Amino acid sequence: MPTHLQPVYGRTPLFWAAENGHEEVVRALLERNDVNPGTVDDYGRTPLFRAAENGHEEVVRALLERNDVNPNTVGGYGRTPLYCAAGNGHEGVVRILLEQKDVNPNTADYRGRTPLSFAVRRGEKGVVKMLLEQSDVNPNTADRRGRTPLSFAVGIGNEGVVRMLLERNGVDPNAADKGGQTPLSWAAQDGDEEIVRMLLERNDVNLDKVDKSGRTPLLWAAECGREGVVRMLLERDGVNPGRAGMDGRTPLSFAAQTGHEGVVRMLLERSEVDPNAADKHGRTPLSWAARCGNERVVKMLLERNDVNLGAVDHFGQTAASWAAEDGHDKIAELLRDRADSTLRYAASL
Repeated sequence: MPTHLQPVYGRTPLFWAAENGHEEVVRALLERNDVNPGTVDDYGRTPLFRAAENGHEEVVRALLERNDVNPNTVGGYGRTPLYCAAGNGHEGVVRILLEQKDVNPNTADYRGRTPLSFAVRRGEKGVVKMLLEQSDVNPNTADRRGRTPLSFAVGIGNEGVVRMLLERNGVDPNAADKGGQTPLSWAAQDGDEEIVRMLLERNDVNLDKVDKSGRTPLLWAAECGREGVVRMLLERDGVNPGRAGMDGRTPLSFAAQTGHEGVVRMLLERSEVDPNAADKHGRTPLSWAARCGNERVVKMLLERNDVNLGAVDHFGQTAASWAAEDGHDKIAELLRDRADSTLRYAASL
C-alpha cells in the first residue's frame, strides 16, 4: 500500500507510527521520497504534533532532523507541539523542542494560553522551570480572560509554581484579569495564606487594588471569611480597612452579612472602620447582620457605643424591622430592647 494514503481521519502510516512511538518505523518511512512528514490529519495535527503530545522523544528527534518539518505548525484549537508537550509534562520533548532555534515558545492557543500557561494550569513544575529559564519566554502573556501564568498558579493554589514565577525577572505581580482581579485578589478570595504571604513579601504588590466589582483583596477576604488573610492584610500600612466597593459596601458590611464573626471582630478593632458606614441603599453592617440572622455579629456590633440602632435605609427599614420581616424574632427583640434602653438613658440625662 502506498505510504502516503490517508485511510482514517487523514492519518498516514507515518502519522500512526509517530503517534505510537515506533521510532524505527518512523525512520524507515522518512527515508522514502514519497513520504510527506508534514502531512496534516483531519484535526490539523502533524506526526510531530502527536509524537510530542505523547512524549515520544526519539520520534520527535527523528522528525526534527528533517528540514521540511515545521516545529511551529499549529494544530487543532491553535495548539503547537510545544504546547501539548508542556501541558502533558513531557520534559524531554520540551527540552528537544526548545533547542530548535526556530521554535516560538510563546505561541498561544485559541484561548490565548501559551505553553507556559498550560504547564502552569497542569501543575507541571519541571516544565514550568524549563520554560522560565528561556529568556524569550514571556511570563506575563495573558489569555482572553486576562489571566496570566501567575494568576493561574495562584488560582489553583500551586505554591511551588507561584514561587518560581515570582522569582522570574519581569513577572508582573499586579497583572489584572478582565474582571480586574490581581493574583493577590485571587489568593485573598481563596484564603491561601502562604501565597498571600509570598505576594506580600514583595514591595511592588498593590495591596489595595480595586477590581471591576469594586472589591479590594481585603474586601474579598472579609466577604469569604478568610480570617488569616484578613489579619495579614490589616497588618500592612497600604491597606484601607474601611474602603468601600462600587456599591458602597465595606469589608465590615460583607463580613456582617455573611456572619464571619472573627473578621467582624478584627475590623471593629480598627479605628478607621466606621461601624455605621452605609452602602448605596443606606444599609449598615448592623442592618445586614440583623436581616441575615447573624445574632452573634449583631451582639458584637451592639457592644459599641457608637452604633446607630435607628438608622433608616432607602427602603424605610431599620435593622430591627428587617430582622422582624425575615423572621429573626430574637434579634428583632434584642434590637428593640436596646433601643428602648438607650431612649430611657437619654431621657434620664
